[in-house]
Amino acid sequence: MSFTDYYKLLGVNKNADTEEIKKAYRKLARKYHPDLNPNDKEAEEKFKAVNEANEVLSNPETRAQYDRYGEHWKNAEAFEEQARNRQAQREQNYSSAPEDDFFRSVFGGSGGFDFGSFRQGRAGGKFKGQDIHATLKLLLTDVLTEQKQTFEVGGKKIRITVPAGAYDGLQIKLAGYGGEGYQNGPKGDLYITFRVENNTAFQVAGHDLRAETELDLYTAILGGQKTVSTPYGDIRLTVNPLTQNGTTVRVKDKGLPVYKENGKYGNLLITYQVKLPESLTPEERKLFEQLKNMK
Repeated sequence: MSFTDYYKLLGVNKNADTEEIKKAYRKLARKYHPDLNPNDKEAEEKFKAVNEANEVLSNPETRAQYDRYGEHWKNAEAFEEQARNRQAQREQNYSSAPEDDFFRSVFGGSGGFDFGSFRQGRAGGKFKGQDIHATLKLLLTDVLTEQKQTFEVGGKKIRITVPAGAYDGLQIKLAGYGGEGYQNGPKGDLYITFRVENNTAFQVAGHDLRAETELDLYTAILGGQKTVSTPYGDIRLTVNPLTQNGTTVRVKDKGLPVYKENGKYGNLLITYQVKLPESLTPEERKLFEQLKNMK
C-alpha cells in the first residue's frame, strides 16, 4: 500500500495549525461527501481518506507520531517500546558503581528504568518515578457516551472517565499515576492507549457511520416509511416515491460523537437496496403487465 501524505491530501503545509486543518478538511469533506456523489466509488474513497487525514492531523498526539515516523506512524508505539528496550539493554551492560548495583537489585535492570537519568536526579536529591504504559480495550458502543471505566495496572485499580468519541489508538496521560519517585521525587505518569473494536453492523468512516438496508419494490416506487436501526435506537425514515436502488440518505447527528467537541456528532448514511419480489400472484403479474402495456 502506497504512503498517503496527509498534509498534501488536505492541501496544507506541515506548519498548519489546527484551525487551518479543520477548514481544509471541511471543504474536501463537502466536495467528496457520498450524498453529493451517489454511486461514485472514487469520491467515496477520497471522502474516507480526508476523514482519516483529519483524524490524524487534528489530534496533537497522533500528529506528532505521524510527523516523526511518516508512513510507519501507526507502529509508533512499537518503535518507542523497542527504543525503551534498547535503552534498558544498554543500561544493563553499563559498568556501574557498587551503589548503582544496589539500585539495580531493587528496581531491576530492565523495563524502562532510566539509570542515566537516575544518576542525574540523585545528584539533585530527587528522581521522577517510572512511566507506565497500559492498554484499555473498548467496544464502539462504549464510546457513544461518556462513561466510567475501572481497570487494573500493577495491582492497583484505577477509575477513569472515558470521553465520548474516544477512538482507536487514542492515548491519554494520567500525571502522577506511574511508579513511585525516589527521595520524595514526583511519581511517574500513566499512559493509556485505547483500542476500540467495532461491535456494530455499521461501517465507520471518520465520524460517520454507514449501513445498507433493504427496501421493498412497492415502497421504492410509491414512497412510504422505513424503520432503520441506529446506535441510538430505531428511527423512521420517509422514503420518496421512485427511490432508485443504491440511493443514499443522510441522517444528521446519528453518527459517532466527535472527541472533545461536546454535542457534535457525525452522520448516519443509509443506502437503500431495492429488493425485487421473489414471486408474483396472478393478480400482481396481471397488474405489472398492464403497467408495461401503458408505456
